[in-house]
Amino acid sequence: MRIGLIARDPGHPVLAAAAELLVRRGCEVEVVPPGGAVGEPAEVYLLKARTPQALSLARELERRGAVVVNSAAATELCQDRVRMAELARGAGLPFAATVAAGRLAELAPPSHPFVVKSRHSRRHDLVARVDGAARLRELVEHWGEEEVVTQPYLPGSGWDQKLWVVDGRVFAARRRSELSPDDGEPGMAGGWEPPAGTAALALRVGEVFGLDVYGVDLLDGAAEPVIVDVNAFPGVRGRPGAPEALAGLALRMAAERGRVWAGRGRWAGRGRWAGRGRWAGWGR
Repeated sequence: MRIGLIARDPGHPVLAAAAELLVRRGCEVEVVPPGGAVGEPAEVYLLKARTPQALSLARELERRGAVVVNSAAATELCQDRVRMAELARGAGLPFAATVAAGRLAELAPPSHPFVVKSRHSRRHDLVARVDGAARLRELVEHWGEEEVVTQPYLPGSGWDQKLWVVDGRVFAARRRSELSPDDGEPGMAGGWEPPAGTAALALRVGEVFGLDVYGVDLLDGAAEPVIVDVNAFPGVRGRPGAPEALAGLALRMAAERGRVWAGRGRWAGRGRWAGRGRWAGWGR
C-alpha cells in the first residue's frame, strides 16, 4: 500500500510519527513537495500543504483517481473566511458574524471595538482587535492592501478553545487568544477536556465542511459556543494519540479504496525514511 504526503515540512512531528507508524504496518510512504510531480498515484494522499501549488497538485491527483485527505475543494474553502462563515451559518453552526470589508485601507469601520482578519486564511495573516481610529491607522500602515473581513468583538476569557479532529477523534487544549495582550502568560494550557456538547459541535463541523482532519477554534468564556475559525489539516502538536489517529485514517481510506497492500516499509519517491525515526531529507 502506498500513502503520499503533500507537505512542505515532512519532518513535522505529527506527520513524521504517523509516517513511522504506517511504515511499520508495511506501507510505502512517499513525500511529494507542493510543486512536485507524481507518476503513478498512490492510493491515498494526506494534504498538509495549502499553497496554490499544493491545491493544484491535489486536484490533479483526484482527477486521476487518488483519494486526497482533505479534498482540494474542502481545503480551499477553509482559506476563504467569507465562504467559511456563509457555509457554517447556513448549516446552523454558531459561527461569528463575518462581513467582507474589501481592502483594509478602504474599510468603513463598524462600531468599536471590532475584530479585523485577513479574508484569506494563511500563516502569519492579519488577526487584530481594533479599539479605535489610532489602532486602525496603525494596521493600515502595514496591511493597507489586504483584503479583510470584520467580526464583532466578543468578550471572553482571553483564551481560545482549540479542538482538533482526526477521523472522528477529538483532541483539545486551550490557547491564548491572538486578540489578547502579551502579558507573559504561557501560550498553551493543557488538561482541558471539552464537554460532550462541544465535542459534538466539533464533529458536526467536519460533516458540514467535508473534512477528516481539521481544527475548530471556539471563543472561551462565552455563554454559548461561538466558532471563530475552522482550519483544514492543522498541526495537532503535542496531542497524544494524534499520530495514531492520522495513520489509522490513511489506512482506512486506502482500504476503502479497495487496493491490495504493498511495500516493504520504506520511504520512496521524493523523500525517504531512513530507519528508526530519522528523517533522511529530500531524495534525489
